[in-house]
Amino acid sequence: MTDFDPSSFSNVNAIVTKHSQLQWQVDFDRKVISGHVIHTLLALQDTQVVVLDSSQLTIHDISANGSPLDFDVSPRDEKFGSKLTIHLQQVLEKGQQLLLKIAYETAPTASAVQWLDPAQTVGKKHPYLFTQCQPIHARSIVPCQDSPGVKITYEASVTVPNGLTALMSAIPQSNSGNTFHFKQPTTIPSYLIALVVGNLKGIKVGPRSTVWSEPESVEAGAWEFAETEKFIATGEALLTPYEWGTYDLLLLPSSFPYGGMENPNLTFVTPTLLAGDRSLTDVVAHEIAHSWMGNLVTTKNWEHFWLNEGFTVFIERKIVGRLHGSAAAGFSAMIGHRNLRNSIDHFDEIKKPEYTCLCPKLHGIDPDDVFSSVPYEKGFNLLYYLETILGGASVFEPYLKAHVQEFAHKAITTSDFKQFLYRFFEKDPSKKQILDTVDWDTWFNKPGMPIVENKFDDSLAVAAEELANAVAEQKPEIPYASFKGFKSGQKVMFFEKLRDKSLSNDKILATLDKEFDLPSVKNAEVKFVWFMLCLAAGYKTVLPQVVNFVTSVGRMKFVRPIYRSLNKVDPQLARDTFVKHRTFYHPICSAMVAKDLGL
Repeated sequence: MTDFDPSSFSNVNAIVTKHSQLQWQVDFDRKVISGHVIHTLLALQDTQVVVLDSSQLTIHDISANGSPLDFDVSPRDEKFGSKLTIHLQQVLEKGQQLLLKIAYETAPTASAVQWLDPAQTVGKKHPYLFTQCQPIHARSIVPCQDSPGVKITYEASVTVPNGLTALMSAIPQSNSGNTFHFKQPTTIPSYLIALVVGNLKGIKVGPRSTVWSEPESVEAGAWEFAETEKFIATGEALLTPYEWGTYDLLLLPSSFPYGGMENPNLTFVTPTLLAGDRSLTDVVAHEIAHSWMGNLVTTKNWEHFWLNEGFTVFIERKIVGRLHGSAAAGFSAMIGHRNLRNSIDHFDEIKKPEYTCLCPKLHGIDPDDVFSSVPYEKGFNLLYYLETILGGASVFEPYLKAHVQEFAHKAITTSDFKQFLYRFFEKDPSKKQILDTVDWDTWFNKPGMPIVENKFDDSLAVAAEELANAVAEQKPEIPYASFKGFKSGQKVMFFEKLRDKSLSNDKILATLDKEFDLPSVKNAEVKFVWFMLCLAAGYKTVLPQVVNFVTSVGRMKFVRPIYRSLNKVDPQLARDTFVKHRTFYHPICSAMVAKDLGL
């Protein structure tokens, strides 16, 4: 590991990748991607060695300018893969470039790739694959400097079986038969390299957006995400012009492990967003906000992940506030605060409170193990606090725009963020004095909840809390009918409030189940919090529904907490269910649930 990035073997202080050219063939029968990559590298100092990250790759040969090179592959580390050391024939002097060609193929068990049999797709006729490279899984599909601090342009040619379509996190150039060509002219980190292959159809939903999915679900996706352009235009008004050209969305099969993944030009989204009423599309606002925060301005390594996610959540709620009002943005912040508390409680329970630091120390730690709502919500709370004490949105929003202008196409650390924040406000001595009152060390380096209790617009929370109180106290007249008029987030908060009250009365839960017709609910967020309430209360009547839900979605936000809670109620059922359905989940999700269950 290096000082530059504790999650990477690469010698990026000596030599850095500037461009990568991929040529891939996709083999569904063997479940491998084979081909080669040509890296264009620039020497930052004299060096005779190139060190790359790899994981379970079979390296066939490596050459530079047509001449074969010697190389070594270290034994595989379970967390970080293998160090690929390439020995140059002569010293590459500082400032010189190198074209390095590596022929290789991936393993069927590559952690970035999920291979779906036709039966696992919506259409049931064609195979499907998709990749998920964040945080450190790009090394399982391409030998590379797999660090977010290294930003590259790339191009690719991908050959797929007849009748299938390939898309990537790049701009399609053309296709010749069953070979698809792509180009990404804007620099990105390796974790944003993404590929999908399947029976795909696109429907245009805006001047720069197309929704892609299997033909059986593409119309539902196009309807759900029809307002995408509003999100993009609002982000542009707040920050800078959208640099990526197109903004397409890919609606994936149900095993996709995240709500969304901000792959440039092709955001990946989960089908759990298909609520049928556009009530969950704020996830798209989040992924669009990544077009600036994360994709343009990128964390230098995973210890500063909050610079991606905290800023993105902050911009997401700015977009929501401008489109739907301050009450909606405030309510989102309140729900996020609850998610933060749940994450911190979990890490306290497993005796890993250090993972709740905004800037956790990751030497020897798998970044996936630390993944939680902490960088999202603790980061958001820091920025919201700074905006509040500095004078509000009119003062802080110009800084956000300047932050993007200063750091676009760069990778930064928390120190870079702080220094520029001071520099931006240095002309006003009173603002510097305010910044000097911030307890930066505690915010960045101490575990636990934020040291400041921010106040949000809670007007949408009142009705949910009143109904929860009425139910918990079993008042004579409970206005059950009001639940149907709640927005999605209000329903979520209602069930969360009941869980706070440690509700464990089977009769009350049975009444809620009947009054609200919960088995028929389509909204995945509402189903999830209902199941979590029932599991916390030990209400076993819903266990068959819980099992059906957790084996039909792969989104880790739902899957991991449900398995952990089910493991407390019925450990045998939790483990048997997971073992039986393990191949349904993406490898990242499968590995994390196995750890959660102690398997």
